[in-house]
Amino acid sequence: MHIGVPLETQTGETRVAATPETIKKLVGQGHQVTVERGAGVNASIPDSAYEAVGAVLGSAADAFGAQLVLKVVAPNDSELALIKSGSVLAGMLNPFNNDLIAKMAERGITAFALEAAPRTSRAQSLDVLSSQANIAGYKAVLLAAHHYPRFMPMLMTAAGTVKAARVLILGAGVAGLQAIATAKRLGAVIEASDVRPAVKEQIESLGAKFIDVPYETDEERDCAVGVGGYARPMPASWMQRQAQAVHERAKQADIVITTALIPGRKAPTLLSAETVAQMKPGSVVIDLAAAQGGNCPLTVADQIVIENGVTIVGPTNLPAQVGADASALYARNLLDFMKLLFDKDGALTINLEDDIVAACLMCRDGQVIRKNG
Repeated sequence: MHIGVPLETQTGETRVAATPETIKKLVGQGHQVTVERGAGVNASIPDSAYEAVGAVLGSAADAFGAQLVLKVVAPNDSELALIKSGSVLAGMLNPFNNDLIAKMAERGITAFALEAAPRTSRAQSLDVLSSQANIAGYKAVLLAAHHYPRFMPMLMTAAGTVKAARVLILGAGVAGLQAIATAKRLGAVIEASDVRPAVKEQIESLGAKFIDVPYETDEERDCAVGVGGYARPMPASWMQRQAQAVHERAKQADIVITTALIPGRKAPTLLSAETVAQMKPGSVVIDLAAAQGGNCPLTVADQIVIENGVTIVGPTNLPAQVGADASALYARNLLDFMKLLFDKDGALTINLEDDIVAACLMCRDGQVIRKNG
């Protein structure tokens, strides 16, 4: 099969959908791979590295004209126009973007959005959300350390002792847990909060203190269990109690990292403007939910805002700041997903009996398969 790997053109995007490691395996399976010239440069992969494993270098039209196109982010209109009817497209295509799915269906494209894969043990190796969130959690702490005007660890010097930074992490999914681990390595004192009781043990195992907000009703307890690895929207009564607990901890914190997301919905507010107003001057907020409206109402996507001496940073694509490793992990996710699309002879076979394939399929044969909202 002819597989194409185009250059990502979205502003700030450094990742690439295939690396020499994964292309070598695809070529070994008998596939022809065309990589757009310069596709891996921003991920520290020169064109020569692709050629060395058997890929053919070409133009954007050559890569998008393949039978199977591998992307990092969803194609824009000009890229979509280069994809042939009947082709297969796989990548992080935003399964909640109904307009894009409709456009792809009109083009006769068979599209797979890997973000829609079920959060099951079998799908772990192709879980693009987890692989990229892991990087975001790591980078969020480094970004916070960059903006924080003091040291992270406690230091004992001849000039006196410097206290360790107090870090508050809201949301203990993959990004939050990696943020805890990274902040711990840098010597910070960490507290963390999450609506799901199951993560308490994980938080404490990484060296952070869990902020416990007790459940008062069965409804609160049921919502906290979550669905598919994500928290569900919590009742207002519990949110009010959590907001008060977060308010008190945030006033004492030097760094707050918020990571709470609900797929397809605006991010929940975890850090209010009133709380920010009472935080210490020089404190830093890193809002990883900026792309979905932010966990703090003061957050502005991809900008740095200073309110009452508090620096609020709203990055929307932290994995792209670690382009080499982010690409390596993402490319392996894609490779594992493609194993589900090919039979033993290397021919494309879309098996809708496979729960992962069925969940990721957005459109096929001109028809929208999955529509949200």
